[in-house]
Amino acid sequence: MKEGIHPEYSKTTITCACGNVIETSSTKKDIKVDVCSKCHPYWTGSLKQNTTGGRADKFKKKYGLA
Repeated sequence: MKEGIHPEYSKTTITCACGNVIETSSTKKDIKVDVCSKCHPYWTGSLKQNTTGGRADKFKKKYGLA
């Protein structure tokens, strides 16, 4: 590697809005995020999937054809 062209790579902490703290290495210092793997709906299992049907079902429901 060439000397003097690469950024400083050091230990840092990532802090989530929920209070979770993750220690890692990065070129940035003290990163703050809104969601993490502890509070994101996909990873916690609280994600609600909308399975109401496709476009045809929505059309039939809207105009009372079903």
